[in-house]
Amino acid sequence: MVRPSYQSFRLLLYLEWLLLATAVLMEILLPFELSWHLLERIFIIAAFGLMGLRLPTKKLAEKLLYTSVEFGLIMLAVTPQGLTIRSLFLLCLVLVMRSCLLFERKGQLIVLSLTLVSYVMLLVSRPIVPAKLKVAVWDWRLSSLLLYSLTLVFALLLINALLAEWQSRKQLEIAHQKLEMTHEQLRQYALLIEDQATLQERNRIAREIHDGLGHTLAAQTIQMNNALLFWQSNNDKALTFLKQAKQLGAEALLEIRRSVSVLRSNPLQGQSLESVIEKLLKDFQHNTGIELSSKINLPLSLPTEVNTTVYRIVQESLTNIYKHAQATAVTVQLQHQAGILDLSIEDNGKGFNPTQNTTGFGLQGMRERALALGGQFHLHSQPAKGCCVCVSLPLSNLLL
Repeated sequence: MVRPSYQSFRLLLYLEWLLLATAVLMEILLPFELSWHLLERIFIIAAFGLMGLRLPTKKLAEKLLYTSVEFGLIMLAVTPQGLTIRSLFLLCLVLVMRSCLLFERKGQLIVLSLTLVSYVMLLVSRPIVPAKLKVAVWDWRLSSLLLYSLTLVFALLLINALLAEWQSRKQLEIAHQKLEMTHEQLRQYALLIEDQATLQERNRIAREIHDGLGHTLAAQTIQMNNALLFWQSNNDKALTFLKQAKQLGAEALLEIRRSVSVLRSNPLQGQSLESVIEKLLKDFQHNTGIELSSKINLPLSLPTEVNTTVYRIVQESLTNIYKHAQATAVTVQLQHQAGILDLSIEDNGKGFNPTQNTTGFGLQGMRERALALGGQFHLHSQPAKGCCVCVSLPLSNLLL
């Protein structure tokens, strides 16, 4: 497996190449002597460098074999005409750097220990000529060993720090990807719930058209037949039946308009939520005669799913008030505060017991719409004390 493409590891690879190139230059220039031994040493360093382009990362046996080959190349160069101590130092340093990418902490320490032992043995085995320099050479050897040990430990700590930082970044990226996937799944789930709620509403409206509108038109037909029946014999009575038929026709027309408005797939049609709700409230007051007061404060643009949800909840609440509440006044408040969109629709109607009205399609649809966007739905009502629908929608996640 090729080394990770993360920037710090690319820099490590460049550093490795720099160390190996330095080893080649030292073998050529200190001192320069063209021979087969020189070509052999350069070939060993080149082979050692090419091994760094591909590291085993899965099987432990492959990692052990890889490291053994590295030690073998270093030992192969340990001859009287082999690599200098300086070049061996650089190769051993590269070997320790690679071990950090192959093994856990225990394996790294084993490789570090073997490298130190090998370096000490190679350093001590070199003959001292002439003998009068023996004290100075041993002093140099001890200094080199100390410097080499400190360098290896520093390289080990540095690369492990880079590894830890890279793993943390990797985990953060994975966590971010999972979070994005979860967010997308929640959004898809919200859309699915919305589609289900829409289908449920359409089925409910179909039943209402059949039951409500059908009953109204049937009653209108009866009134018109009565008017025709009494047209010759009793004009006043026939006129009364015609007026009742006209009233029933107006109610049927209002029912049709309301049903068509609910069935529209996009009730806003590019308009702002505030203007659409104000028009809905105005039409409601005009058609029902119920006194209505509102307070709407929306200083920011909202996502489409939030606009649709709020509109449908207001629409369904007003429909329920008109049909069941027998109210004379309604108050609607829609405000945005601290990342929360609060909606309340309150009436002074006859109220009801919420524990005995939990299966209504309208209430269930409003509750599902709010929960699909991570919001809360509350219904407060008592007999003879009106009703209040409260919805809270968090906007922090929906505005991403």
